[in-house]
Amino acid sequence: MTHLISIDTNVSDPAAATPNAPAAIEIFDPPMCCPTGLCGPTLDQTLMEVGDMIQTLRSEGLHVARYQLTSHPHRFMNNPDVLSLVRARQAAALPITTVGGHIIKVGSYPTLAEVRTYLEGIEHA
Repeated sequence: MTHLISIDTNVSDPAAATPNAPAAIEIFDPPMCCPTGLCGPTLDQTLMEVGDMIQTLRSEGLHVARYQLTSHPHRFMNNPDVLSLVRARQAAALPITTVGGHIIKVGSYPTLAEVRTYLEGIEHA
């Protein structure tokens, strides 16, 4: 069983969702010691909140994926907007979050409310 907030390389590309499917949410993470960042002796509250957000969105049927440069370099390389930001700002650009292929947040993780705002905008477009 895959932990809900881990990176699962066997999941199909959420960016390839069909037009009628829920918008894909992709998080391009900064370097971390493990896929979730929740493996050290102290827990990072921000990463715990991100994990909760991902679990909530997935429970609502949304496609959510997390990528790290060391584990999924092709995801960074195949997204011109993300690649441009990483080249310009380096690690300071990360994390980068996209919703429906559009960058919504750079340099910090979005809140669940921020993601919902962008999802609502996509639904009404």
